[in-house]
Amino acid sequence: MFGLKYLAAVLTGVLVLAGCATQPPVTTPLLRLAPASLGRELAVVQQLDIQAAGQVRSLDVALEVDALSVRMAFLQLGQTVARLEWDGRQLEQSLAPGWPKVVSAERVLSDLQLVWWPAAAVRAGLAPGWQLAESAQTRELSHDGRVRVSVRKLAAEHVELVQHAEGYTVQIHTRGASPAFSSP
Repeated sequence: MFGLKYLAAVLTGVLVLAGCATQPPVTTPLLRLAPASLGRELAVVQQLDIQAAGQVRSLDVALEVDALSVRMAFLQLGQTVARLEWDGRQLEQSLAPGWPKVVSAERVLSDLQLVWWPAAAVRAGLAPGWQLAESAQTRELSHDGRVRVSVRKLAAEHVELVQHAEGYTVQIHTRGASPAFSSP
């Protein structure tokens, strides 16, 4: 459980630093996309390397999606530390004792939906004032002309997500699948 406490401390530090900004930060909206809007079934295992406040922590995430639900199991050091299920209406979560409160299940789901869901589904789920730009290798989520989230496909099974507004970077290494970004 040392890993979870360490991750909590790192992410708490990021949130404290974000609170010190002179202007109120624009919080990236949480995507709440229907499982069926992915348009296919998906089953992947991903390693998430999360960098925040100069520290890096790793988690393995098993992600399964079908028309009815999104299911995720989070593993650290071979132990399941969280399970999430999203049916398009309600998010159910089971978190191990010591799971950091600053790590939001909704944010993890939202980040992975930004990476995996089709651009049309993401655009349909955005709040007013937010835009999604996409190319074959990148996605950028912007508000008021400023990029708040960048997603870059670095290799077939390696994606980098940078949450500029929230102050963290996630390296996503998948096994057996690759997100499909479309051409402009």
